[in-house]
Order: sequence, then structure tokens, then C-alpha cells
Amino acid sequence: MTQKGTARDADTKGFALAADQAKAIASAAHGDPFSILGPHAAGKSFIARAFIPGADQVTALSLEGEKLGQLRPGAADGLFEGAIDIAERQPLRYAASNDTATWQVEDPYSYGPVLGPMDDYFIAEGSHLRLFDRMGAHQIHHEGVDGVHFAVWAPNANRVSVVGDFNDWDGRRHVMRRRAEIGVWEIFAPGVAPGSAYKYEIIGPDGARLPLKADPFARRAEMRPATASIVAADHEHEWADEAHRAHWSKADPRRQPMSIYEVHPGSWRRRQDGTFLSWDQMGDELIPYCVEMGFTHIEFLPVSEHPYDPSWGYQTTGLYAPSARFGEPEGFARFVDGAHQAGIGVILDWVPAHFPTDEHGLARFDGTALYEHEDPRQGFHPDWNTAIYNFGRREVASFLVNNALFWAEAYHVDGLRVDAVASMLYLDYSRKDGEWIPNKDGGRENLEAVEFLRAMNKAVYASHPGIITIAEESTSWPKVSAPVHEGGLGFGFKWNMGFMHDTLSYMSRDPIHRKHHHNDLTFGLLYAFSENFVLPLSHDEVVHGKGSLLGKMPGDEWQKFANLRAYYGFMWGYPGKKLLFMGQEFAQRGEWSEARQLDWDHLDDPRHHGMQDLVRDLNHLYAATPALHARDCEPEGFEWLIADDSENSVFAWIRRAPDEKPVVVVTNFTPNVRSSYKIPLPQGGNWREIFNSDATIYGGVGQGNMGAVVTRPEEGRTVAELTLPPLATLMLTPE
Repeated sequence: MTQKGTARDADTKGFALAADQAKAIASAAHGDPFSILGPHAAGKSFIARAFIPGADQVTALSLEGEKLGQLRPGAADGLFEGAIDIAERQPLRYAASNDTATWQVEDPYSYGPVLGPMDDYFIAEGSHLRLFDRMGAHQIHHEGVDGVHFAVWAPNANRVSVVGDFNDWDGRRHVMRRRAEIGVWEIFAPGVAPGSAYKYEIIGPDGARLPLKADPFARRAEMRPATASIVAADHEHEWADEAHRAHWSKADPRRQPMSIYEVHPGSWRRRQDGTFLSWDQMGDELIPYCVEMGFTHIEFLPVSEHPYDPSWGYQTTGLYAPSARFGEPEGFARFVDGAHQAGIGVILDWVPAHFPTDEHGLARFDGTALYEHEDPRQGFHPDWNTAIYNFGRREVASFLVNNALFWAEAYHVDGLRVDAVASMLYLDYSRKDGEWIPNKDGGRENLEAVEFLRAMNKAVYASHPGIITIAEESTSWPKVSAPVHEGGLGFGFKWNMGFMHDTLSYMSRDPIHRKHHHNDLTFGLLYAFSENFVLPLSHDEVVHGKGSLLGKMPGDEWQKFANLRAYYGFMWGYPGKKLLFMGQEFAQRGEWSEARQLDWDHLDDPRHHGMQDLVRDLNHLYAATPALHARDCEPEGFEWLIADDSENSVFAWIRRAPDEKPVVVVTNFTPNVRSSYKIPLPQGGNWREIFNSDATIYGGVGQGNMGAVVTRPEEGRTVAELTLPPLATLMLTPE
């Protein structure tokens, strides 16, 4: 409310700001601009100060446009001050002009703080589980006005300003309020709208101006090579995935079919001009493809913002922002919702192990080692030339835990596959003696990372029923997928790197030598149920000179395809959830490259099309057959029938589930047809051949058992005589 006709009394006569303070405001060097700028009481009246570079005249206005007083130039260029006719403190705007223009300026210093004492308490404690609602840039309605609230953690900075296209990237115009107790800087910027580009201008503790920093909590970013953050609008997507989420919230994922299609979104397919598909275009093509192929989940290589395409997303500078490469963030929400409505889960690769040192990112964010360790023996990753998060700093751990919660809440993702967990768990990972610092007990275990991973898993599982977390962990660290209360790390699943290594080593050998390496395939069953395993044939196996899976197979063209078909059958019959990297479902010949789309023209070749049909049928069989999935992670679901026939390179086992028909899996890893091969079976009668990787529809030669076998008693057991096709896997179940 304005106060009409009030004389500007003597209380306002001494309001002129001293020259040193005025110059500090004009140079953005004042320690507390909120105590100077905006409206302030002067006795029974009010004065206002504003810093508006380029203006010659400034008039203070109410939000309704009523003139409140003419401000006069102060002791520094751009500073204006004067008495105003108001009865109580209220938001202001200013009409400014010079010889060539007139414009209006919203006054950010006429608004109170947005964060409150409870935010301070939980942020300081490191227990705030909704930081993504409070930090970063958020469109809000504050004290009667629409605008954007900015908040950033920079405890060692001398000054932080938000700069952007709304203030000509001028760090003097939106110097932020410091909440000294927690090291957070905040400001409400009235009139700023979604879509505005911004960064933080930070003066470090030594007084040096740092390179402009992107917002660690930004929910949207510019398209590379530009690096600014973008003010994101609140999601307006109306979710329609209740049935999908309800199913998984009640299900035990260990006993559900999970066949995961690992996808790099930038190179699965591309437009004709070579540019990236949008999320909506991927939704139109990738989701139906996965449904047809029988995959239950899509796992994306990291989709958060990253500056360098060849990093595949694993060197992220914007953990909270879906990459601008594929369109606006809402597009990703639509993709996830569409996948859910089609019965497909979405898992994201998540990278809390390290971050790149790009100058606009987290590295030395406030002029100090804030997110990382100062000592390179703890804070520098020699494998990737990246910085390692300081997991023992509660604000850093909270930043990462909140990011996991954010993807689950904002985008309804079904799971997080946590990258490079082994590098987090060991202080001496990829380091020589003298290049690492032992823990407090003198050991090599990173106790702070262990506590972070446990806290993350507890928070995610407690707040989002149905979500899963998966560890890429390549060592024998115990209880990775055991609950935290049982001494575990709390993950739902762990990648079985031993399976991937041992089986690919075996398959790459000429069949004549395989009998000498039989244990490569039997050894894995000694530990197959020590964790809840996912069997990965991931992107890591088809890059950096490793070739493709087809290229790893020995022999001539026919043998290469037959080996790979037999291998897939072996894997889908083996206990554990399944993961296959894109392109391997149709046996792409070339090594994968992120710079181009997959070689879809391979499907014109019947051999590649047959491989695709085989993977499709394996996925549908696996999902429809409880014996093949319901006890993937439990030892009672597996029993060897033949484990020691190294001479013939034959393996056979039973898969079981309670109250369900068993399935017998038999693999012949030689190119010889084995006739009248005796297999002990758990019960008599007719057994139907439900899968044969040598079927002609897949590109095989059609050897087999005419669709069924009949058992007979022999020496106190039940046996069947099978024809084992060359380089093939069979599956049988009782009629």
C-alpha cells in the first residue's frame, strides 16, 4: 500500500550511500548487498536503492505501476537512491531511461529469502531428501510475483552472482544472499521465466573470479558445445503409468523376468541427416521394437548432460538434466511413461563415482576442492582423468543421494545401474604403492564410499517401492546385493562380470581346444547365487578394439553364427537376469561407435535376421516360462545334469520353479552332431523341445529331435537319447 501525500521527512535526508559502499555495490564487491539495495526503513519513512547500469533516470514503481518516488544518482555510476512513498516494505520495480531507451527493471532486493530455517537444519545435517526442490533454479510465485528462485552451495566463495540472458550476464545485478551457516547462496529473481539461460559467477576465497559455472542442480542445459544451464519449467506431464508402477511395487524383482536391452540413445538410430532422434521419436520406434523383441527393460547409457560425445555420457556435468541432445526434459518423461504403458521398464546408468574437470562443471566449484578431494591421491582418477567425489562430505553425499531420488521421482525411472562401483570401494583402485591414502584403519577400503552407497540404497528403496539398483562391481566385495541391515551395500542386483569374462573367453576359443577349458563354464555356478546377478553382455565388450560379439566367435561364417546362437541359448538358460547391448541382438559385425547408428542394413541378410528372431524367441520364452526366471537368484532353481563331459564340450542342467514344469537346457559347444546322446532327466514321459538354436528359422541346419523325446528307465534312472545339433543349445520341458 502507498502512503499518499506524506512529506519526505528528515529521517530520509541522511540516506545517501557513502562513496566506498557505493563503489562496492557497483563493482559487486559488497559483502551484503541486501542490506543496501531495495527498500529500507529510514525512521518512519522508506528509501530505495537500485543498481541499474546504463540508466540516466530511475523512478521507483509499485508492482501495479504506481509511481513511488524519483531516485537520484548515487556516488557510483549505475547506483540510484531516493525516498519513496510506502507505508511498509514491499516489492518494487523501476522505470529506467537514458537518451536512447526506456525499460523496466524488477528489483530482486525487495524480496525476502525463500529458504527457511528447516532447510538450513536439514542441509547442514546432510539429511535433506528434497534438495532438488530447493536448490538450483525453480519457477515460483513469491510475495505476489512470478519469478525464479536460484540457490547454490558455494561455502568458500567471497561472492556469488547469478548471471544470464535476463541481466546481460552482468554479475553486478543479481548478487546473491549468503546463508552463512550452510554456505548456500540464494536470490529470487522476479520476472525471470523458464527457458532463460544462466550460470553462476563466483569470486573465490582468494578474490579471483572463476570461470562461469553451470548449476549443479540444473534440470535443463544448453545443447553442447554451449554449456549454460537453462531454467526449466515445472513438469506438466500427466502420468498414466499407475498399473506398471503398482505391479513392480508389489513384485519381487528377483523372481520376475528381466531381459534388459542396453541402449546408447545417440546411436541406436539416427535421422536421415545423421542428427539425433528426439525422445518422442525414440518413443515411437524404440519402445515398439523392445515390445516385439520381448525385452522387459531398456537400460540407457547415461542420459544426463555431458559435454563430450565420446564419453558416452559417463563424464557428466549436469547430473539433474536430461541431455539437450534429445530435446526438452518433458520429452524424456513422455518416453518413460510410454515405455511403462507398454510394459517396459527404464533403467538409467548413473555415475556417482567421478566427474569431469571441465571448467564450467563441479571442479573447484567455489575456488576450492568442494565436491572433490584436495589431495590427488584421493581426488583424481588416473583411469579417466576425472575428479572423484568426496563421499565423506555430507553435502556431497546428499547431492548424490538426492540425484538418485530425483530421477526416481521426477521421471519415474525403474532403476539405476551404478557405474564403476569397484572404483569407489577401493582407495587403491588403479593406483600404485604410494599413490593412495589408507583409511583410518590402515586398509584399502573406501569406508566413506561404502556409507554413501548404503545411504543411497536405503533412501531410494525406502521412498520408491518397485525401484531397483544394480551395481557394476567387478571384484569379490561381499554382499553387494544384500540388504544394509544384513551388512550389505543394499543394491538389488550386481552385474556378473565373471560370467561375462569367463564365457566370452571360452567362446572365443576354437572348439577343438574347449575341452581343455571346460571349467570356464562350470566355475561360475560355484558363486552364481552369492549375489542377485545380472548377466551382462554390455557395451564394454564391443568397443576399444574388442570387435563385436560375432567377431569374437571362432570358425568360418557358419560357425560364427552358430557359436553365437548357442551362446545366447546357453545364457538365457543360465541362472541370472539378462542384459544385451544394442546391435548384438542381430549380430552386428562391426565394433560399436557412438558416432553413427547401428548397422540396421544387416537385417537384409537372413543370417542376421535369424539371429534377431532367435533373441526375440528367447526373450518371450524366458518371460513365459517360470522355470527359466522365477528362481534366477536362488540355488534351488538350478541343478547340474552333465557338468563333466569336457571331452564332448557338452553341458546340461535343470531349471526349476515351485509348482511349475522344469526346463532342461543342453548345449553342445562343438561343431559335431552327437547322436543318441544320453541325458538323465528328472522325470519320465515325453519331453517337448521348446527351443533349438539350430532351427532353420534362425539360420541353423535343422538338426534336432523332431520336436520331442521319449524317456526310458536305465540303471535306476530316467534317461533320454538326444540328437545334439552342432554348436547348439536345446531346451526341453515335460509334456
